[in-house]
Amino acid sequence: MKLGIPKESHAGESRVALIPANVARLLKKNVQVLVQSDAGSHAGFTDEDYVAAGAAIVSRAQVLSDSDVITVVNAKGEQLAELTAIIKPNQIVIGMMDPLAHPENAQAIAETGATAIALELVPRITRAQSMDILSSMATISGYKAVLLAAHKAPRLFPMMMTAAGTLKPARAFIMGVGVAGLQACATAKRLGAVVEAYDIRPAAREQILSVGAKPVELDLETENTETKGGYATEQSDDFLKRQQQAMANVLAQQDIVITTAAIPGRKAPVLITKEMVDGMKSGTIIVDLAAETGGNCELTEVDKEVVYKGVTILGPSNVPGSAANHASQMYGTNIENLLKLLVDKEGVLSLDFEDEIVKDTVVAYQGEVASARLRDILGLPAQEPAIEAATPEAK
Repeated sequence: MKLGIPKESHAGESRVALIPANVARLLKKNVQVLVQSDAGSHAGFTDEDYVAAGAAIVSRAQVLSDSDVITVVNAKGEQLAELTAIIKPNQIVIGMMDPLAHPENAQAIAETGATAIALELVPRITRAQSMDILSSMATISGYKAVLLAAHKAPRLFPMMMTAAGTLKPARAFIMGVGVAGLQACATAKRLGAVVEAYDIRPAAREQILSVGAKPVELDLETENTETKGGYATEQSDDFLKRQQQAMANVLAQQDIVITTAAIPGRKAPVLITKEMVDGMKSGTIIVDLAAETGGNCELTEVDKEVVYKGVTILGPSNVPGSAANHASQMYGTNIENLLKLLVDKEGVLSLDFEDEIVKDTVVAYQGEVASARLRDILGLPAQEPAIEAATPEAK
């Protein structure tokens, strides 16, 4: 089997799908690896690194035409348009394609006859943890959000006792305590801030305490706030309004606020309204990690710094891409572990649709949208296409 790694053409993307260390390990499974020249340069990996790992450096056209499996970071936007114009029915594309918010991405690949695996849909089960790109990228986002806040804040994070007086520690508040939120809590704590956190899921309390933060508890009912997969569920407008009212006093005391609340396939819930920002201290920094899906703060603008009555609101996009080296390392390991499930010792890849991981992540197969979930969103017939264990045609 030939595995291809093109350079990302999606605007602003600095990550690479697989790094040289992944290549070296995959070669042990009799996989040939084709890498586009300069594919990993923005992440700190040279062509020489890939050659030393055993890959062949070729043109982009050759990667896209000769590979049985094409691994990318982004199977969306301009890169998706390029892929769908070139790929053939016997090829497989593995990458992020935002399938729940944009199921048409999966449909576009299905129309080519090629197979698509959407990494965002890796199920949250124990044996799939090593393939979970959402958790990997959220870890980096949570860490970087705190550094962004520290850079913009007009005060230091830790308490300091100096000859010029005592500096009080900054107060940091994390809203939404999934993987990104927990990493933000831990990072802010390490920098010396007094950290508080809130999540609508009751199970989050122990997790908040485990990273040294203090849980903020509001007098709100918390039933049906978590999906089977561990994500927060979408709440009613009434619940969100009562949550905002209860949260206003907490926000007024903070120096740093980091919001991470996101619901897969849905617009991010507004947790901080304009009126709530009115009550916040001048000099407060808000870092909104949900900016790309609408923002948790009403005033957030994607990739812009908004200053409103002395409060600075940051809405960064592609935060993991700002730490491209480690983001690529984690992302590449997630794909490597997925490929180890799919590829046997002879280098033959097969799709066993009896396997929950395969069934959930394969979104395009044999000219059809293969996910019942996406078919429902797209308004396609409810029945799934007939699926059998499949092996890409040998070249």
